Amino acid sequence: MTVKDLTNTDNFFLLAGPCVIEGEEMALRIAERVLNITSKLGIPYVFKGSYRKANRSRVDSFTGIGDEKALKILRKVHETFGTPTVTDIHETTEAAMAAEYVDVLQIPAFLCRQTDLLVAAAKTGRVVNIKKGQFLAPEPMKFAAQKVLDSGNPNVMLTERGTTFGYTDLVVDFRGIPQMKAFGFPVITDITHSLQQPNQSSGVSGGLPELIETIAKAAVAVGTDGLFVETHSEPLKAKSDATNMLQLDLLEDLLKKLIRIREAIKG
Repeated sequence: MTVKDLTNTDNFFLLAGPCVIEGEEMALRIAERVLNITSKLGIPYVFKGSYRKANRSRVDSFTGIGDEKALKILRKVHETFGTPTVTDIHETTEAAMAAEYVDVLQIPAFLCRQTDLLVAAAKTGRVVNIKKGQFLAPEPMKFAAQKVLDSGNPNVMLTERGTTFGYTDLVVDFRGIPQMKAFGFPVITDITHSLQQPNQSSGVSGGLPELIETIAKAAVAVGTDGLFVETHSEPLKAKSDATNMLQLDLLEDLLKKLIRIREAIKG
């Protein structure tokens, strides 16, 4: 898969799925549901699922069902439905391993400046999606992308996911979307992570899922190329990011509204 496979339509594309792979049945069920919706609406779709969660506040937080087991589920999603898949990697040694199973390697926001990680991801030949650090302005992300290009891989995407605001909140500066688009790479807006409320005293991040539609509408209005939405059939029972995922039953209606906005701004 290449970046052009996602951007060759007049519509935005969608990266969506659960925060973390909790099991085969749930992954296949969510993937099938989202694919049915996106196929009907003409939205290019990539199934998202982390095979392991490395960034946890507490040592007892859920991190995954096992690397190989989760990666095999991601492969099965692709084999079953034909949809490309994306997952996070956290260390250089994970790049080649994950690339055997998925189409897109995602660099977590906290790690977007890790040169060795970016180079390792680039050398797999997979599409590399780099999330903008919560601590970075949009402008420095051109250097992160350049590391991938200089490693011989032109398939780069950048993701806006909010900027740290105080200790326990994030805000989205929508100026960053056109600013990063000017670098020549597709820009994705991570809707659900932009609504996280990190660093809570409980050790579990909070969130504002009631604002998902608001952030998504604004992102589409300013020209985002893609949307990243974590979704679950029962978010409050999810083992990770339960407080900011989108209820799966709400996805189709949201996407229909966003398509109308996209059509309006394109004239």
